[in-house]
Amino acid sequence: MNRPDGCPTHSLSGGWRRFALCVAGLHVVGLLLWLPALPGHPILLGMGLLAYTFGLRHALDADHIAAVDNTVRKLTEQRRDPSGVGFFFALGHSTVVILTAIATTFAMHWVERALPGFEAAGGVIGGTVSGLFLLIVGFINFAILGRTLQLARRAGTPGVGAGASPAGPLTALLWPLFRFVSRSWHVYPIGFLFGLGFDTASEIALLSMSASAAHQAVPVSGLTALPILFSAGMTLLDTADGVWMASAYRWAFADPVRKLRYNLTVTSISVAAAITIGVIELVQVWSPQMGLNGGIWKSLQELDIGPLGVGLILVLAAIWGVTLIASRASRRRGVSA
Repeated sequence: MNRPDGCPTHSLSGGWRRFALCVAGLHVVGLLLWLPALPGHPILLGMGLLAYTFGLRHALDADHIAAVDNTVRKLTEQRRDPSGVGFFFALGHSTVVILTAIATTFAMHWVERALPGFEAAGGVIGGTVSGLFLLIVGFINFAILGRTLQLARRAGTPGVGAGASPAGPLTALLWPLFRFVSRSWHVYPIGFLFGLGFDTASEIALLSMSASAAHQAVPVSGLTALPILFSAGMTLLDTADGVWMASAYRWAFADPVRKLRYNLTVTSISVAAAITIGVIELVQVWSPQMGLNGGIWKSLQELDIGPLGVGLILVLAAIWGVTLIASRASRRRGVSA
């Protein structure tokens, strides 16, 4: 059931509160495991803080931001509640980190021997899934945006028709691949597959810290706290990103003119970011496998796309702020008139 303005009737306030409680619970579990181990093992103080900081930093990676934002856009178009996208994406990603860190704790010597091979295979799988998913969601949102613009022109209205089905041969090919993501929790396996790419410095550093702590006879509770603290930090920011984007789209969709302008601008930026990052990730994963190591290929392999995530957040926040100010100014002019 929908409101007259075309927005879904689901309340984001109820949704984000549930996920906020889950994120808070993850923090509590991490602290309860970490704090009791500190008196006898002060080394855990710095390691715990670093693990949490690494988690916060990892949530700002460009592929996280692009995946969460574009999935929120897609679910919003389908009139689904997208407020849990960031949470479930981070939860799936965290599952890989926690399982691998625990394996490092209980089978340290085996993991030390197997980790290089696992890292190489996981990097290919995770990077490929990440790149392909970003390309798919980017092209789907691009097709939806083009289709809704066509409908708006035909109807002679500034509004964008929610729920419009994308059209075109490329979309017909990609749509079945992305159709299964129709609920927030459906991105959990996507996040899990993203997490298989252990090429990020933060995840490798976390595993190294776990192995180092295991060598120093740190208790199991202290070791287990490290990946949980990492996951708590990552889940906090990914969840916040998903809730914020869901709220921003919902706010924009409440007014037809605002909906068109904001939708066009934000979706265009998100789509461009998703496609660009997806292409770069696929090149970084597969160009070495194909022996392409010179010229532009080498430059793309060495390109750090991590900072793009922070830039993308700042740009989207700035657009939302400008739109909000312009909307309030327009309402004041209408009232005074």
